[in-house]
Amino acid sequence: MRPSDGEHRAGLLHGIAAYGMWGLVPLFWPLLEPSGAMEILAQRMVWSLAIVALALLVLRRWGWIRELVSSPRKLGLITVAAVTISVNWGLYIWSVNNGRVVEAALGYFINPLVTVAIGVLVLKERLRPAQWAAVGTGVAAVVVLTVGYGQPPWISLTLAFSFATYGLAKKKVNIGGLESLAAETAVLFLPAMGFLVWLAADGGLSFGAEGLGHAALLAATGLVTAVPLVCFGAAAIRVPLSTLGLLQYLAPVLQFLLGILYFKESMPAERWAGFALVWLALICLTWDALRTARRTRAQALRLAAAAKSRALAAPAEPAPAPQAAPEPDRACAAPRGPAEPAG
Repeated sequence: MRPSDGEHRAGLLHGIAAYGMWGLVPLFWPLLEPSGAMEILAQRMVWSLAIVALALLVLRRWGWIRELVSSPRKLGLITVAAVTISVNWGLYIWSVNNGRVVEAALGYFINPLVTVAIGVLVLKERLRPAQWAAVGTGVAAVVVLTVGYGQPPWISLTLAFSFATYGLAKKKVNIGGLESLAAETAVLFLPAMGFLVWLAADGGLSFGAEGLGHAALLAATGLVTAVPLVCFGAAAIRVPLSTLGLLQYLAPVLQFLLGILYFKESMPAERWAGFALVWLALICLTWDALRTARRTRAQALRLAAAAKSRALAAPAEPAPAPQAAPEPDRACAAPRGPAEPAG
């Protein structure tokens, strides 16, 4: 197995782990009540930095800090990633704890379509006809859901765009998952700690006021945050954005099933229609991606086979004949007599 194949397989495994954990995380957030979404978000930031810093201390991985600090571009990308993921975290927690798991799941269903759109707008990629059809079907789904909800599905759209932007920033910054998370949580640490201090002074902090078990659960938000994000960061630098788009289906499928079967959220006919259009778009996008990958792989194999055939068919060139040594100049090679005395 070539090293690149090993990196790709590791990226796939990290991506599956990340999206699987994100798919099941709606079971965790209701355990943190009566904490509000903003306090849970701030606790996530603080405890995530503590856990990541401990991991870096154990692994002795600090060399990346100097490179990051000396690169304004990477610092800017890390800041964009930190801001967008904090928006995504906060809104997702609020959605789950307010009985809108299905709408949150829709955001992650839409996310691959948004990723394709960002590829066109930001990376100047050219879409194939099937991709255009998928994006158009996704737009139609949003229109149907807007009619059904009576307003645009703003939770779904905000989650989709924030996470797609986060993935793009992670791809561009190109540092390890653990290091990237450490940098992001460092950017968020001071605002999060300031908010918690203000909340405590105002008497609204639930940490410590609801018992030791509740405080332990809030502290565990660091692990719940760090582990899947480290896996996602490791996947983002090893596999293409298109592959990440395919892996993202795992999380919303699990979330959707939890919303329907566990949280018992309602699904009127217009929502089913909107979801059906989204799923149709994703099927089209997936089919096109698999077909393109298969054609690319077949073309690479054909080119390799043709190059090998040409190399075997080419006749061996004869070795050059050895050249005869030139005869010595007899005048120069004649023995000289004894040197004459000087003048």
